[in-house]
Amino acid sequence: MTDAPVAVGAEPAVAPRRWLSFAFLTVVLWGVWGAFASVSAQRGFPETLVYCVWAVTMTVPAVIVMQREKWKLDRDPKSIFYGLLIGLTGAGGQMILFYAVSKGPAYLIFPIISLSPLVTILMSFVLLKERTTKLGALGVVLALAALPLFDFSPQGFSFAQGSTWFPLALVIMLCWGVQAYFMKLANARMSAESIFFYMMLSGLLMAPAALAMTDFSRPINWGWDGPWLAAGIQVLNAIGALALVYAFRYGKAIVVAPLTNAGGPLVTAVISLLVAGVVPGELKMIGLALAVIASALLALS
Repeated sequence: MTDAPVAVGAEPAVAPRRWLSFAFLTVVLWGVWGAFASVSAQRGFPETLVYCVWAVTMTVPAVIVMQREKWKLDRDPKSIFYGLLIGLTGAGGQMILFYAVSKGPAYLIFPIISLSPLVTILMSFVLLKERTTKLGALGVVLALAALPLFDFSPQGFSFAQGSTWFPLALVIMLCWGVQAYFMKLANARMSAESIFFYMMLSGLLMAPAALAMTDFSRPINWGWDGPWLAAGIQVLNAIGALALVYAFRYGKAIVVAPLTNAGGPLVTAVISLLVAGVVPGELKMIGLALAVIASALLALS
């Protein structure tokens, strides 16, 4: 799975569609993960501890790919900076999210966060000079339009009440958008395996903060359907994150970011419909339709 660094904004001629395979792998894994991500918390295992379990599961794919590389880790200062920046913006955004959802409505916070690809697209367009076809551009627009609809559920809430959570949601959106941009940028100078190793390391470094945020005075489910079930679910997230690194390595950030962010919720919705019989609301149905069209256009672009 290792290749020489790829020039920023370019796809290698030997495998022009390799990015698409990794992007779709991310979509499938994150879609399945999304369908079951809340199960552990519903069974009494706090979200903050779920984060800690996720950080540990990141070590599994990280060790596997680093062993394949005979532990050849990029250790120059710039690679370390990029790697930790990518990891800390991702993990830090997750930490802020725990606090944000305790202060505001998730149905408004998540649609804002879902627009993080817009940050990635703007940075890639301006700084990396990335461009796509007309079909790809239409796909990007439709994907961005679809993303907020997956979680938005109007319930008469006024943004005037969001002085606490609204800035936090914007910070998370910025963190995850910047993370994706630097994931693409870093692939030009360091191996994908090294990037993911630093992402894993950053996740572990943030685990003590998650532990500190945990209310241990409340009952916690330590049974098999607590941490062990969480591990089985979160490893899908971890492998999906690794696939995303490779997708950014071979593809354009301006296309990969909206495709993976729109495709994952689409798979989640389909699984929820098949497994739990949950019928999406009107807004979500519109979002799903837009995501299907956007995914097809981005794949064809």
